[in-house]
Amino acid sequence: MPDPAGPVEPIHALIRVWVADRPGALGLVASRIGALRGDIVSIDVLERGEGVAIDEFAVNLPSPEVVEVLVREIEQVDGASVEQVRLVDHYPDARIDALESAAGLCEAANLASLHSVLVDHVHGEFLADWTALVTGAPDHLERLAAAGDAPDDAMLHALVLGTSASEAVASGASGPDDLALAHLPNHEATLLAGRGGPPFRRLERAQLLALARIADRTWTLLDAAPETA
Repeated sequence: MPDPAGPVEPIHALIRVWVADRPGALGLVASRIGALRGDIVSIDVLERGEGVAIDEFAVNLPSPEVVEVLVREIEQVDGASVEQVRLVDHYPDARIDALESAAGLCEAANLASLHSVLVDHVHGEFLADWTALVTGAPDHLERLAAAGDAPDDAMLHALVLGTSASEAVASGASGPDDLALAHLPNHEATLLAGRGGPPFRRLERAQLLALARIADRTWTLLDAAPETA
């Protein structure tokens, strides 16, 4: 007899796992997910080094009740540890999302649109709690655009000043777990993204730097374009 309630929709989970960076380890984790009827949609390698890889699995699961059991199963694999499980409405796709963001930046008709598109796309693409674009000298920053629950201007000022003290952090290659940033050097601007969820990883920081380069170049082209009536 058919279920009167209809088919149960799967839940969408993003599972970040620390895995030993050795042959077969990823397959062992995947088999544990499959054993609990988890359907792996995609796997992204977010960071690797010192014998460890940090992978993010996008998985369809039959119900929320499976999550706790799944975490225990994954951590039975030698060298594996679950960093976080997030239930989401949709899966981000790093490749498609990056192209959509680049297209949106290139299609911006004016600077206000460019700034808004940049913070909005980063906010959604990186599942950030907030994003902000600021410009100006360190002693006087101007907020150009923001999305989400962005800090006030004084806090943004402090974040920019604090991150500028470290060359590695200022370059955008590393930084605090809950903050990623990228500079737009042609316009003395800084793009910041904050997230209280899983730490920003190397792959995400590289993606943010690439988007900032596209935005910086598009900004220059818009500055040079003749004004239209």
